[in-house]
Amino acid sequence: MEARKQKHDRRDARHLLNLLLGGDFPKIWLPSAEERDARVWLEHRHQWVQLRTRAKNGLQAVALSYGLRRRSRLGTRVGQEELQKIPLREGPERRRADLLALLAQWDTWVKELDQRIAEEVGRRPDAQRLMTHPGVGPITVLGTVLGLGPVERFPDGQHVTSYVGVIPQEESSGGRQRFGHLSKQGNRLLRFLLVEAAQTACRFDPTLQRVYRRLAFRKGNASAKVAVARKLLIRLYIMLRDKIDYAEFCRRGSHAGMLGQVALA
Repeated sequence: MEARKQKHDRRDARHLLNLLLGGDFPKIWLPSAEERDARVWLEHRHQWVQLRTRAKNGLQAVALSYGLRRRSRLGTRVGQEELQKIPLREGPERRRADLLALLAQWDTWVKELDQRIAEEVGRRPDAQRLMTHPGVGPITVLGTVLGLGPVERFPDGQHVTSYVGVIPQEESSGGRQRFGHLSKQGNRLLRFLLVEAAQTACRFDPTLQRVYRRLAFRKGNASAKVAVARKLLIRLYIMLRDKIDYAEFCRRGSHAGMLGQVALA
């Protein structure tokens, strides 16, 4: 009955009391057929991108085995020409040709899926508002809207982060509090998209950038990325809940900061 992967005495007692007194059983939300079809576009694109990455890594292995070190430049036109000029034996030659052919085909399919996802975002006003946040693209936006569903079912941002699985597991009892790894419950693709978008958003948003630098210095880059992804998810949830864009979100944040300074004074 309890979806949240956190255990401590006070929370268990409160949950049992709600079930006994109010019959407060959780409701199950199921996406519509249209939303399930839209999710297929994201999942299908993600699979093609993974296969395309494996093909690129295979070409990098071929190039490095013959002393050609171009890193990301190997995917450019000049890098491809240099790769084609390498004299190979029959086996490596076949591997190079097949990988190049697959890479070209996957590039075409991924571009077609990107266009289809952009059209899907254009039909959703909520998704277009989320696009105003720096570093958040159509793929992350559509994944967030489809992954969360109706945001009215979440009382606050803590329930959203628990639903997506970007909070640590907790095993606390008897006054001792223990935190573990991330719960990783919920939509796995949405967590992946949020972490990817967080790395871009922290380069354009000053607040997220400060959070990332502080946590990266204290706990390392991996923990900092997840922490920024969690804050980004809460931001997107607030924008969906209040139906506001990024400019209005920043205006409210600056106004709240001014009220805090006045209260301290």
